[in-house]
Amino acid sequence: MNLNKIFIVGNLTRDPEIRSLPSGQNVANFAVATNRIWNDKNGQKQQDTQFHNVVVFGRMADTCGKYLNKGKLVLVEGRIQNRSWDAQDGTKKYRTEIVAEAIQLGPRTGHEPAGAAMASSRDISPNTKTQNQTKDKEDIPIIEQDTEEVDISDIPF
Repeated sequence: MNLNKIFIVGNLTRDPEIRSLPSGQNVANFAVATNRIWNDKNGQKQQDTQFHNVVVFGRMADTCGKYLNKGKLVLVEGRIQNRSWDAQDGTKKYRTEIVAEAIQLGPRTGHEPAGAAMASSRDISPNTKTQNQTKDKEDIPIIEQDTEEVDISDIPF
């Protein structure tokens, strides 16, 4: 069995860049910084910051462009993808990125519209609904949890 799945929680290092593909589908690109803090063998506090390139397609890209900006906390669920291409100067370029399958926005600050922190990028979910919650009546995606009971006998392990 093979698995290519990643979860990261970090802060955006720049505002999302939204572009349109020739097919008309939107794509958003941004970077997320994650920190790791530990004590070395001498007891000294150490810190390491990693930067992750994230690519988001479709309606999720629109949601990211609307609600995310530099410094905001975000959880990204997706898969790792490596790309390579030939640059204009003839050199081979490589890039490792996370192709997002779901985005969870971080906590709200005081100036965001109500419901924005709960917005999720699982836009294809049958439980996605929109509610007019802001003064200018813009649609904000709100995810409702399934309330269906789980029968223990249905679990395969």
